[in-house]
Amino acid sequence: MQTITALVFNNFETLDLYGVVEMFGRLPKQYRLQFASISGSLIHNHHGVTLPTTAIASLEYPTDVLLIVGGPGTRDLVHDSEFLYELSCFSHTANWVLSVCTGSALLAKAGVLDGLRATSNKRAWQWVISQSDSVVWQPQARWVVDDKFYTSSGVSAGMDMTLGFIADRHGVGTARQIAYDVEYRWHEDRHNDEFCPR
Repeated sequence: MQTITALVFNNFETLDLYGVVEMFGRLPKQYRLQFASISGSLIHNHHGVTLPTTAIASLEYPTDVLLIVGGPGTRDLVHDSEFLYELSCFSHTANWVLSVCTGSALLAKAGVLDGLRATSNKRAWQWVISQSDSVVWQPQARWVVDDKFYTSSGVSAGMDMTLGFIADRHGVGTARQIAYDVEYRWHEDRHNDEFCPR
């Protein structure tokens, strides 16, 4: 069984996290989830969601898949050296790193996407790409895969990316069955991005 660690923070975007959790949660024999933060405190977001987390140093399981989400809280965290350091360490030791929305801005600021292709939320595109000019930013993409990094566009694209990750690991049939079970219309073509400005 592989462990997915969601590294969360105050003012994270709700669907960024729980959309991904829903998809991975459909494979309980393959994946378990743990929720981490720097301090291990209760995390609150702008939708009034409260989430108990475990401090990074006290996690029960080593991380196989790191999930980093986006949301308004990323605007402060790009200036938080402690968070960026921990994110960099996590990213180097995890087998896979998945980001949703402006989570890729944090990865970019931490320097772990240097020289790699990545994407992000098109509504926050200019802000995201301003965090690093060493990333090969892909504006026309629902999600991007480069090396061990999967980065997705805005909010709901995280579910498409997660199904893409599952398809890559467990076959497209498994991903399609999950999408069917949750009555979700999966955008299977990661290059088809209707939200990218023309």
